[in-house]
Amino acid sequence: MAAPVPVPLPQQQPPSFLLATLKADCVNKPFVQRCHDLETVIEEFPAKELHGIFPWLVESIFGSLDGIIVGWNLRCLQGRTDPTKYSMALDFLDPSGPMMKLVYKLQAEEYRYDFPVSYLPGPVKASIQEQVLPECSLYYNKVHFPSSGGLGLNLALNPFEYYMFYFAISLITQKNSPVTHHFSPSNSAYFVLVDTYLKCFLPTEGSVLPLPSSNPGGAIPSPTPRSPAVPFTSYGMHHTSLLKRHIAHQPSVNADPASQEIWRSETLLQIFVEMWLHHYSLEMYQKMQSPHVKESFKPTEEHVLVVRLLVKHLHAFSNSLKPEPLSPSAHSHTASPLEEFKRVVIPRFVQEKLYIFLQHCFGHWPLDASFRAVLEMWLSYLQPWRYAPEKPPQSTELLPRSVSEKWAAFVQENLLMYTKLFVGFLNRALRTDLGSPKNALMVFRVAKVFAQPNLAEMILKGEQLFLEPELGIPHRQHRLFMTPTLGGTFFSSWPQTITDASFKVKSHVYSLEGQDFQYKQMFGPEVRNSVLKLAQVICQAQQTAKSISDHSAETTGPSFFSWFRFTSSEMNGSYTGNDLDEIGQDSIKKTDEYLEKALEYLCQIFKLNEAQLTQMMMKCGTAQDENGKRQLPDCIESEDGLILTPLGRYQIINGLRRFEVQYQGDTELQPIRSYENATLVRLLFRLSSALNERFADQMDALCSREDFVGRICRYHLTNPQLAQKTRRGSAGRDRTGQNWGPRLSLRFLASYRTLLSLLLIYFTASWFHIGPVGCTFIILIGYFLYAVIMTFFSEGWKPHEH
Repeated sequence: MAAPVPVPLPQQQPPSFLLATLKADCVNKPFVQRCHDLETVIEEFPAKELHGIFPWLVESIFGSLDGIIVGWNLRCLQGRTDPTKYSMALDFLDPSGPMMKLVYKLQAEEYRYDFPVSYLPGPVKASIQEQVLPECSLYYNKVHFPSSGGLGLNLALNPFEYYMFYFAISLITQKNSPVTHHFSPSNSAYFVLVDTYLKCFLPTEGSVLPLPSSNPGGAIPSPTPRSPAVPFTSYGMHHTSLLKRHIAHQPSVNADPASQEIWRSETLLQIFVEMWLHHYSLEMYQKMQSPHVKESFKPTEEHVLVVRLLVKHLHAFSNSLKPEPLSPSAHSHTASPLEEFKRVVIPRFVQEKLYIFLQHCFGHWPLDASFRAVLEMWLSYLQPWRYAPEKPPQSTELLPRSVSEKWAAFVQENLLMYTKLFVGFLNRALRTDLGSPKNALMVFRVAKVFAQPNLAEMILKGEQLFLEPELGIPHRQHRLFMTPTLGGTFFSSWPQTITDASFKVKSHVYSLEGQDFQYKQMFGPEVRNSVLKLAQVICQAQQTAKSISDHSAETTGPSFFSWFRFTSSEMNGSYTGNDLDEIGQDSIKKTDEYLEKALEYLCQIFKLNEAQLTQMMMKCGTAQDENGKRQLPDCIESEDGLILTPLGRYQIINGLRRFEVQYQGDTELQPIRSYENATLVRLLFRLSSALNERFADQMDALCSREDFVGRICRYHLTNPQLAQKTRRGSAGRDRTGQNWGPRLSLRFLASYRTLLSLLLIYFTASWFHIGPVGCTFIILIGYFLYAVIMTFFSEGWKPHEH
């Protein structure tokens, strides 16, 4: 007996021979053969038989709602890894393919399929469970109470809705599916299907693909439209029991002829928006402003990329609207339902949910480069003119394209999208490491978009309209302006055009943020100060990139002989590595270019004073020390040494500054290194200690001499007092209090590098018939000559370690 389908389906027929056969084929036959068999079944079998296999087939393609069954795994299916399966899946699920033919075949018989409310997005599920009908008309007359003994609420969906619900929600439920190789989400079969469905059901040219005629009567009926008898209940208004609107008692209403043309377009868009964006309600968004509230839903980078595809297509769809006729009477007779749908598609269906979704991402997304996906989605929404059919003149393509005045209404009616989200990005940018090329690129992208000619002026005009004095808007009255009449479809009776631009802006702001919202002006003093802080951070990041680049020029490409030399940094334990191992010179150059252009764009947007910026850059430049190294983290001096301030901790956590890590104790007693022989270190320490104890007075007397002998002795004998003084300058105070005199250190002889160097020298000398004694004498003579020469130039050197 086949295992029951996880989703409760009260109307499901007993397992038929056809269903059992298809389930067996899933195990025994290859993918391509199964698709061909399914195509044959869909063509030849009647709707009554196909009705029983439809829920199983949808689940086997898109996976189960609980994520246990993966299905065809369209998100990971790519043409370059499995071209045969990829092309077959796209053909089978194409809008004119076998699967959609099955959907329309069942649609003609008006079958219904149950979709569990428990798998809907959080705000929708909570609303229905509290017996409040959500605002979206997608749920009207669909809530289905289970029969006696049944569990949970369900939505009674027609075949097209059921198919699209599963398709859209698989992006969310299947995000933990196994991935065996790296893949690009934009090349997956799922991404391509989303694009295909959008182009088919929301066409920018022509009309929606006509429904196939598969029943004797001709056209397939559209779903029952909203009924005047069904009261409209929204969040925050009186809660009417759903028992009064039980799906079994829905009235019989003749379909509006206009709804026949675009019901699939409206349904597809509503499903995509609800499944992908409606995970945070207005009330939930207000609660999530607290950092202590746990996230209920975490979008993925792939999820955001799909939403960006939706946003871009909706702009193209809306911009394909034909110009309005000059005569109002002509408009009323010629405007098609599809044209009316284009007119309101963004403000009515997308704006509010996308704004709350973006606000959540800006506040909760990790401070890393993956935020680029969210950023590009936001910037795509802000620039509808990029997806307009008109093209700029060829002669001006290389110049910045000015934003036309015709977009002023869009900017004003989406004011918070520009201003509040810009402030949110500003707060993120101040907390990220702009020395990273990817982070610098994000700042550059935002500054470049907002610096487009005429855009800043439009935003400023929108803020002025919002701040104009007014008599007051009744609390939550704004919702009435976006509420359609309840009879027929959403476009049957449009709200009257609001001519007052100021009132439009206020309505937009208060509808998204509430009547008590305290607006922070984008061009006000507070945000301007934040921009100046960002400019300072950009200057610091540029100096940091320059110091890394300069330091790399000194440390990269060491000479052959330096490999044999025992450096002092190895003895004092300083860390000389830098970020170049991961970044590279080319990326540092790009980072500097991004930051330089971003600073230039910010100056254009906010009219920053050049003299003020020049002074800031000079201040940042002098903040670096004479070697071009990074400044120390911000700290205060105390009796116990340096103590980090909160700013200093932030600088270290984000990699903006760091301490130079050095060993600050007795160099003879520092831990044994991996490049040293432990036995030799201990033996040579005992030998040098015995010699220092035996000849301490003589060494002190020699180093005190002012002649050439004193200079050469000071060069060779370690002076701990000078070493301690050097270290205290950057790392703290001398806590040892010991006063060591000149002494001899033989620890360098325990280094494997030194031993290997000596072995190579002796081996080379044997080729010239020079014995060990003679080779040792030559080494001593050579080193003595080297030391004499260096003594003439190195009186000011730091003490030599051997």
